[in-house]
Amino acid sequence: MASGMATASYELRFDSGRICLDLTATTHPEERLDSAARLSDWVLASGLVPAGTVLAAVDASWLLGFRELRGHVAQLVRGELDGRPADSALARVNAVALAAPPAPRAVRADDGSLHRGLRTPPYSGELLSVVARDALDLLTDPLARASLRQCEGDNCPIVYLDTSRGRRRRWCSSEVCGNRERVARHRRRAALARA
Repeated sequence: MASGMATASYELRFDSGRICLDLTATTHPEERLDSAARLSDWVLASGLVPAGTVLAAVDASWLLGFRELRGHVAQLVRGELDGRPADSALARVNAVALAAPPAPRAVRADDGSLHRGLRTPPYSGELLSVVARDALDLLTDPLARASLRQCEGDNCPIVYLDTSRGRRRRWCSSEVCGNRERVARHRRRAALARA
C-alpha cells in the first residue's frame, strides 16, 4: 500500500457485515482509532450518522468510550464463538445500549427531496448505544449468530458475518487476507516447481 489513498481506504474497512464487528476490526493490523479526528472519520464513514453531520464534539473522551466498547464487544463476540461466555462484557454492552440513539429527522434539500438528518448534534453515548444495540441484535439473532466467522487469514483476528451464497466465505476480505493467501499459495507452488 504505497500511496496514501490506498492506505487510507484499507485503514477504514467496513466489510465485516455489521457496524459492531467493523468497530472491533479497527485494531488490526494496527490501531485505527488513534485520534479524535480518526474516530470522527470512522463514525462518518460507518454510517452511524448521516453524511455531512458535523462532529465538532468528538474528543479524547469519545475515543476512550469507543475503544472501551470495542473491547467489550470483541470479548463478547469471541466468547460466544469460543463457547466461553463473557458475562462482564455482556453487562457492559447492555449498559451502553440503554442510552437512546440519536433522534433522526427528515431534512428537505434544495431540490425538494428528503434526506436523513439528526435532530441535534449527536453525543458519544447516543452513538455508542447504536453500536452496542447492534452487537446485542447480532448475538441474539440465531441466524445472524450462526453466520459469524473467524477470518482464516494468517494472524487475522477479524470476525465477520458470512452472508455469502453457500456460507463458504473464508476471509474477512478477499482483497486483503484472501489476496495474501493466494500470493502465499502461488509462492509455495513456484518454490515446489523450482525444487
